[in-house]
Amino acid sequence: MKARVIALYLPQFHPIPENDLWWGPGFTEWTNVAKAKPLFRGHIQPKIPADLGFYDLRLPETREQQASMARQAGIEGFCYYHYWFGNGKQLLERPFDEVLESGKPDFPFCLCWANHDWTNKTWTNQSALKKDSMMIKMEYSMEDHKNHFFSLLPAFKDKRYITVDGKPLFMIYNAIAFPQVKEYIELWKGLARENGLPGIYFVGGTQSTFSFRLNDEGKRIASVPNLKSSAEIFNSVLEMGFDAVNSFGKRRGEMLEEGRIKYVLRVAMQKIGIPMNKKYDYLKTVSGFFAPEDNWENVFPTILPQWDRSPRVGSADGVYVNATPENFKKHIFQALDLVKDKQEEHRIIFMKSWNEWGEGNYVEPDQIYGHGFLDALAETLK
Repeated sequence: MKARVIALYLPQFHPIPENDLWWGPGFTEWTNVAKAKPLFRGHIQPKIPADLGFYDLRLPETREQQASMARQAGIEGFCYYHYWFGNGKQLLERPFDEVLESGKPDFPFCLCWANHDWTNKTWTNQSALKKDSMMIKMEYSMEDHKNHFFSLLPAFKDKRYITVDGKPLFMIYNAIAFPQVKEYIELWKGLARENGLPGIYFVGGTQSTFSFRLNDEGKRIASVPNLKSSAEIFNSVLEMGFDAVNSFGKRRGEMLEEGRIKYVLRVAMQKIGIPMNKKYDYLKTVSGFFAPEDNWENVFPTILPQWDRSPRVGSADGVYVNATPENFKKHIFQALDLVKDKQEEHRIIFMKSWNEWGEGNYVEPDQIYGHGFLDALAETLK
């Protein structure tokens, strides 16, 4: 059974003026990856890259090597995180722009619009900025949506662009946080048809479990997380006009592993500044990632090879232990079982991610497991 595994791809690994200003000259994701320290017995840090080294994504040779490794592992293509903040403001766009303009690597791709503010909640302990300060805010307007579409039209028309049902796949990272998303989707679908495309295949990203619900005005109201069904969440995304849902079951898996009440209480305590460290067993946690509705034809589940945000946040909270290639294979097999009865075109599994080293979710070779995570993919997908 062939599945379409699409790997999310972080373009953070090259210096940009904004990061130089906020975090110091030459800052990239590698800065904190290299500084990471073990925070408990058996905690493996720092995690050091193997074959590709501490690479710079401005190098075409690096991008070619990544594509070659991904292809050999059975990955269909990369889904590049795309940072567009409104009024034409972008960040970290250079690697993808060069892939598009050069035609290399000859490897499929699509885009995920990371539609969230940038604050200094990430990397706070390395920052001289005031805690929780806003660095760049997301701004939405219909006029800007038009400019955004035309900026991406050459990508949508590229022969490498990943399609579903003949349409270019475009993911919105946080579907629920997007105001006037119905109007935006209708606008883009119309512009696509006017410009020679059959449309856009919109995928809305969402957690599969929330501790809130949206009222009729779209405001969040606290509610008991539903661990039996994600139908209400997935249907709410589809009703916004999305063609499909990308579900992320991390919160669901953690609640099932830890216990729903303990999880909610611990998160609440952390929000008021009381640290409540918790380690998660990888296999127990990912075994609860998938909701029953992840087998819907228009729901694309997410697999997670590892998780350890301590390089970014300096805290041991939420580290997944026993995240090994062997256990990752079991997680992949679960996902494959979910999609096996779907039409071949819709057997999509997103992998978070190819290279999120600062969050410890990557499959690129490292000094501990070598090609282990890539081999796990190859052995299960082929």
